[in-house]
Amino acid sequence: MAGHISVKRKGMEVKYVREGFNRPELCRTWETDGKILVTLTQDQLKDIYEKAGVEEFWIVSPQGSVEIYYLQDGKYVLEQNYLLQDGKEDEEYNAELEICLKAFPHIKMSLGEIFEGVY
Repeated sequence: MAGHISVKRKGMEVKYVREGFNRPELCRTWETDGKILVTLTQDQLKDIYEKAGVEEFWIVSPQGSVEIYYLQDGKYVLEQNYLLQDGKEDEEYNAELEICLKAFPHIKMSLGEIFEGVY
């Protein structure tokens, strides 16, 4: 799956380019004016956030999975893991399951909302 998200700020366009979603190791590339700023693997990005003390880190995959890590004693620990099951006839149907940000518990979203338009 290829695509990008563009962010324009003060006359400079920065693109977040999603790459490698069909490979086990995800890569993320940021570029501006056609020049690559940085390419990071999922593990590298997680390490950066971990060292910066970011308390909550989500990995959302277009294949329908969500992994939520929380910082404990300076290291990320996987505490929640979901795989979207959106077939209503499915015994394990969970598209309406709400999850929220730990730091902002009033912000809630269902698994179905997270992946709306992805499939």
